Amino acid sequence: MQTVRTPDDRFADLPGFGFEPRYAEIPDAEGGTLRVHYLDEGDASAAPVLLLHGEPAWSYLYRHVIPPVVEAGHRVVVPDQVGFGRSDKPTEPTDYSYARHVAWMSSLVFDVLDLSDITFFGQDWGGLIGLRLVAAQPDRFARVAVGNTGLPDGSRAPSDAFMQWQKFSQTTPVFPVGSIVDGGTTTELSPEVIAAYDAPFPDDTYKVGARIWPSYVPTSPDDPEAPANKAAWEVLKEFDKPFLCCFSDQDPVTKGGDAAFLARVPGTEGQPHTTIEGAGHFLQEDAGPELARILVDLIGR
Repeated sequence: MQTVRTPDDRFADLPGFGFEPRYAEIPDAEGGTLRVHYLDEGDASAAPVLLLHGEPAWSYLYRHVIPPVVEAGHRVVVPDQVGFGRSDKPTEPTDYSYARHVAWMSSLVFDVLDLSDITFFGQDWGGLIGLRLVAAQPDRFARVAVGNTGLPDGSRAPSDAFMQWQKFSQTTPVFPVGSIVDGGTTTELSPEVIAAYDAPFPDDTYKVGARIWPSYVPTSPDDPEAPANKAAWEVLKEFDKPFLCCFSDQDPVTKGGDAAFLARVPGTEGQPHTTIEGAGHFLQEDAGPELARILVDLIGR
C-alpha cells in the first residue's frame, strides 16, 4: 500500500490547536503498517472519552470540546481517521473501504490503546465507525452519545441532501475541504480556521480518502457493509447502558436520524436527549462547549 504523509510544518500554529501529537502503528490490511495520529489529553488514569470525527474533518474539529472535558477531570482521546489529519493517507481509492476503516480504528482503540470503560461520542462517519466498535466489543463501553450520524444498513432511502452530497464528492473537479466544513456550519469560519481544515491536504494526492469516503455509506440492501451494519444493530438492540442522542436542528443530511436510535436502543430510555439549537452538521464547530457540557453531564449521571 502506497501512502503519503502530510509534512509537520502544515500543522504549525493552527488557531486553537496546541495539543501534543501522538502516533501509533497499526496493520494496513495488506501486510504493512500505517501511522495513525491521535490526541490523548487529560488524566491518563481516568476513564477515556473517545471522540471520532467524520468527513472531511480531522481531530481539529474537537478543539472546542476537549478542554472543558479535560477540565472536568476526564481523559480525552481523539484519533485522526486513516486518510485524514496527521494520519497516513493511502493513495489509491481501492485502498479504502468501510470495513477497513472499522478495522483500522479497532486496531488503534482496542489493540494499541486498549481502552475500556469508554464514553464514546461520534458524529458523521465517526458514528458509522464508532458504533461498529461498540457492537464489536460492547463491554468496553460505559456509555454512548451520538450526534448527526447514523448506522445505515441500506434498508431505508437516504435523504436527498445526502445523495446530493455523495454525487458532489465523486464528481466535483475541486474538493475544497475547508470550504466544505464551513458550508456545514451555521457560524462563519474564519479564513485561518478554514485553512486549518485544509492543512492535512497539500494537494489532491492527499485527498483520496476524503473524496471516496461518502461513496461507502450503505444506501442499498446489497451494499457490501449492509449485513455488518444489520448485525451491529442486533447488538445495539440489546445495549442497555446509557445511550444519548444530541443531534443539531439545522443539519439537512442527518435530520431525523435520532429516531432510529430512540426506537431501537434500550439504553436511550430515560436519557435527557437534546436537540442542539442553532447548529449545523458540524455541531462541534457551532456548539463545541455545549457538546462538552452534554458529555460531562452524561458521565456525571
